[in-house]
Amino acid sequence: MTYTPRPALTGHGMDRDDHTRADPARLAQQRARPDALLLALDGLMPVMDGNGLTFTPLGEAAADAELVYMGLKDGTPIFAPVAEEGDTRQAYEQRANRAIVMQLNARDLAIYAGARSLVDWHARHRFCANCGNPTRIAKGGWQRNCVKESGGCGAPHFPRTDPVAIMLVEHDGDVLLGRGVNWPERAFSALAGFIEPGESIEEGAAREVLEEAGVELRDVTYVASQPWPFPSNLMIGCHGYAKARDITLDETELEDARWFTRAEVADAMANGRASKSFLAPPPEAIARTLLEWWLERGE
Repeated sequence: MTYTPRPALTGHGMDRDDHTRADPARLAQQRARPDALLLALDGLMPVMDGNGLTFTPLGEAAADAELVYMGLKDGTPIFAPVAEEGDTRQAYEQRANRAIVMQLNARDLAIYAGARSLVDWHARHRFCANCGNPTRIAKGGWQRNCVKESGGCGAPHFPRTDPVAIMLVEHDGDVLLGRGVNWPERAFSALAGFIEPGESIEEGAAREVLEEAGVELRDVTYVASQPWPFPSNLMIGCHGYAKARDITLDETELEDARWFTRAEVADAMANGRASKSFLAPPPEAIARTLLEWWLERGE
């Protein structure tokens, strides 16, 4: 049986309803629906009801509130609130307690991931990067426009996602894992780094492995991806083969890097903190998905 990776924070099941975003009349109709709902947020943190998100009637939102149209959840319009201007700094500085957030059920976690990234982006883009004048929400919250009426240049701005390559590096049946500076004791994970302008995914993956561990990478292939809304990354899971095993550590990036056998990885995945080999990545991390995929692959 082929193993299909299913990273956490995916599977929102929403209809993004893009045509409504670009049509002010249709968007107004969705906002006016009596069943329309507002995702309850405390800054950037979700208001949780057990292990699920809390939604309130959209009619309870202030008439002038900036709202992001997330789309349709089982046919129901869902909106997310943008922090008020006076709370912008608070929202920007707030970093979610991931241990709490990860208690959400799988679908709600995926919905929250998208909402958090967008709300955080809005909180940090009140002003135009081109001319410094105020911006205004547009296209249902999937765009901000510099306000010409305030002397602005009218430039449009769009939510960004920063691509990160995360690499499972293999050599002779073993896998290379690294340990970041100030990580929990015995914790190891796949190497990762931002893809830079002018790079392909494969080039970025190979460069990061070479920079962090001094290992040359070949035959890079894509495995799976995961949105990571802290603040707004796309984790692109890759697999590749090392040309040699020698490690030259970049100590500004990593505290340690080692080769682990399949037996050691299986022990870490099965036994958690009781493992004799290392502390595996948590379930919400795509690094764990990659290790599960690698074990199932069984080559």
